[in-house]
Amino acid sequence: MLLPQKSNPLVSLTVFYVLVSFLLRIVLCFHPITQSSFSLIDTVKIFTLGFLSDLFVFTVAIAFFWLYLIFISNDKYHKPYGYLLFGLLVALLGYVAFGNTILNEYGGSLPEIATYFIALKTVLFGLLLFLPQYRIAIRRWLFTIVVFIYVLLIIQNAISEYFFWNEFGVRYNFIAVDYLIYTTEVIGNIMESYPVVPIFIVLFIVTGLITYFIVKRSKNYIENIPSAVEKVKLSLLYFVLVAVSFVAIPFLSNKENSQNIFANELQANGIYKFYTAFTNNELDYFKFYKTLPEKEAYSLLQQQNSLAKEIKSDSTETRKNVVLITIESYSADFMKHYGNENNLTPFLDSLATKSLMFTNLYAVGNRTVRGLEAVTLCLPPTAGESVIKRKDNKSKFTTGNLFKEKGYQVKFLYGGDAYFDNMQDFFGGNGYDIIDKKSFQPNEITFSNVWGVCDEDMAKKAIQVMNAESKTGRPFFNHWMTVSNHRPFTYPDNRIDIPGNAKSREGGVKYTDFALKQFFMMAQKQSWYHNTVFVILADHCASSAGKTELPLDKYRIPAMIFSPNMQPQQYSNLMSQIDIMPTLFGLLHFNYQSKFYGQDVLQTTYKPRAFVATYQNLGLIKDSVLTILSPKQMVKQYALKAVPNQKLDRNFQLHFDENPMPKVREDLVKETVAYYQTASDILKKKKYQK
Repeated sequence: MLLPQKSNPLVSLTVFYVLVSFLLRIVLCFHPITQSSFSLIDTVKIFTLGFLSDLFVFTVAIAFFWLYLIFISNDKYHKPYGYLLFGLLVALLGYVAFGNTILNEYGGSLPEIATYFIALKTVLFGLLLFLPQYRIAIRRWLFTIVVFIYVLLIIQNAISEYFFWNEFGVRYNFIAVDYLIYTTEVIGNIMESYPVVPIFIVLFIVTGLITYFIVKRSKNYIENIPSAVEKVKLSLLYFVLVAVSFVAIPFLSNKENSQNIFANELQANGIYKFYTAFTNNELDYFKFYKTLPEKEAYSLLQQQNSLAKEIKSDSTETRKNVVLITIESYSADFMKHYGNENNLTPFLDSLATKSLMFTNLYAVGNRTVRGLEAVTLCLPPTAGESVIKRKDNKSKFTTGNLFKEKGYQVKFLYGGDAYFDNMQDFFGGNGYDIIDKKSFQPNEITFSNVWGVCDEDMAKKAIQVMNAESKTGRPFFNHWMTVSNHRPFTYPDNRIDIPGNAKSREGGVKYTDFALKQFFMMAQKQSWYHNTVFVILADHCASSAGKTELPLDKYRIPAMIFSPNMQPQQYSNLMSQIDIMPTLFGLLHFNYQSKFYGQDVLQTTYKPRAFVATYQNLGLIKDSVLTILSPKQMVKQYALKAVPNQKLDRNFQLHFDENPMPKVREDLVKETVAYYQTASDILKKKKYQK
C-alpha cells in the first residue's frame, strides 16, 4: 500500500487533467461552431481513444513534476555535502550572471532567464540548508506552489483550447504556434477581445481551491519523504508508463481517421497537436506526400499551361498606377451579392457593379501570409509554413519585382508593425519599400489597437504616399494590407451604426468597408486617380472551420479590379487567388518572362481550377471535384454538388456538398500532385528567384 500513497501527487494531478479534458470535450461537442452530428462509432472514439490520449500525453507532460518529487530529500542538506552544493550553486550563479557563457551567444532574454532561475534555486536551497527548523514548512509551501502552477496550466490550457476552438473550430495547429511566437500582438488581442480580469480572478480562485484539495490529499509525500528504495520503485513504474506513452501517443493519433473532421479534432489531444504543429512547421513534400516521376510531373504542368513562359501582348503596354488592396478576413458572404442581408459592405457592393468582378474566386489558404504569398508569388500554397515565413524568402520572382522591371515605384503598406508574420523580412527582402505603423507621426494616428492604426489612418497615409510618388513622374505600385477587420474589432466611434467598442465581427467588416469608401473619396480628388487601377480582394475568409478538411465556402472570397471609366463585367469561371495579378498584367498588356503558376484567366488558353489548402492538406478544385493531398501519401477526392440558394444568382452560389468519390479520377490526382510537387521542387532548388 506504500507505493500508491507515495505516488498520490502524480495520480491526483493526472486524474484532474483527465477530468478537465473530458469536460472540455463535452463543451466543444456542443459548441455552436461544431456544426456536425456524430455517429455512435465517432462518439465512442472521441471519448475512449480521447481519454487514452489524454492519459498518455499527461504521463509525459508530468515529467517535470516527477523530477521535482524525486529530488525532494533531507540527505543533501547534511554536512559537508549541503555546504558544498550551496557553494557550487553560488559559483554557478556568479558565472552565469557576470561571465560570458554560451547563453550570451544566443542573446535575447535567455541569459536573464537562466540567472533568475539559478538565483531562485540558490536562495531556496540556502533557506532549506540554514533554517532546518522551518524546512518542513518551507517545503510544504514550495510543494503547494508547484502543484498550483500545474493546476493553473491545466485549467488555462483548457480555456485556451476553448477560445482557440471558438476562433478556428480546431485543436491547436500552426496558428497556435504562431501565437506563441508573436506574444505581444496575441496578448494584446486577448486583452482587448475578452473580459480578461474577471476570467483570471475566477481562474485563480478555482486553481487555489483545487490546489488545496490535491495538497491535502498528497501531504504524506512531504511529511514522510520516501526512501531511496521507494523512489526507485516509483521511478521504475513511471519510466514504464512513459515508454508505453511514447508508443501509444502516435498510435492513437493515427486513429483520428474519421470522415468527420470535427470528430478527429475532438478525439485529439490539444497538447500533442501543438507539439506536432511546432515540430512540423516545414513539411518536406517529397517525404510526406504522393509524388510522380519528375519528368511526368513537369510534363503534366506543361499541359496545364503553368510552366515558365514568355508572355507577349498584341497591344501596347499600359503603364497605369496600380493599388492592390488585400482586405483582412473578408469572406464573400459578407457581401450583398453573395446573399448577406445585413448591409455590411455597401461601398464594396456598389463598387463591384462598376468593376471587373470575379464571382468564383477561392483563397489559397486561411492565413494572412497565405493570401499575401498568393498575390505576391502567384504560386500554389506549398506544404508547411508560408514562403513569407521561411528563411529562404528573399529575391523571389514576385509581382513587385515585375513592376520594378517596368520602372514602377514599389511599396508595401501595413497599418501594424510589419515585423508581425515576418512581412518586413519578406517584402523588404524582395525589393518593396515598407510603410507601416513606425512611419506614422503621433498626430497622424487618431485610433489604434494591438494590430495597428485603424484603416482610416492608413488610408490617409496611403494618399500622402501616392501623392508624393505621383510627383516623381514614375508610375507606382502600392500593396496595402488592411488590419481593422480583425479581433478585437475595435475602431473609431461615430463612423458606422455599430459602436466602435461593440467588438463584433460585423462591426469590423462594416468599418473596413467605410474606411475603403473614405480612401476612394480622397483618391478621386487626386490628379493620379484616373490613371490608376485598383485591385481589391480578401486575404482569406473570416473562418476556416467546417465539417470537412477543406470546406469550400470557407475559402470563397470577393475580388474585383476597378479603374475609372472602365466597362463593368462579371467573370464567373472558377479561378484562384494566384490568378488575380497575372490577369491584371494581361489587362495592362505587359510583356514579360513569367515564372508564375497563376494565369491570365481572360485568355482562351486558361483552364479553370483553384487551389485551397491548410498547412498540410493541399487541394485542387477542378471539374466539380475536390482532390486533397495529405501527409503519409494520402489522397482523397470529393464530388462537389452545389446546394442552391434560390435567392442568389448561379454565379454567387457558395455552398457545396462534398461527397467522397467511390472511384478515384486518376487524371485529377496526377494533376494535383504535379502542381504541388513541382511548386515544392522549384522552391527547394531555388528556381523561383527573380
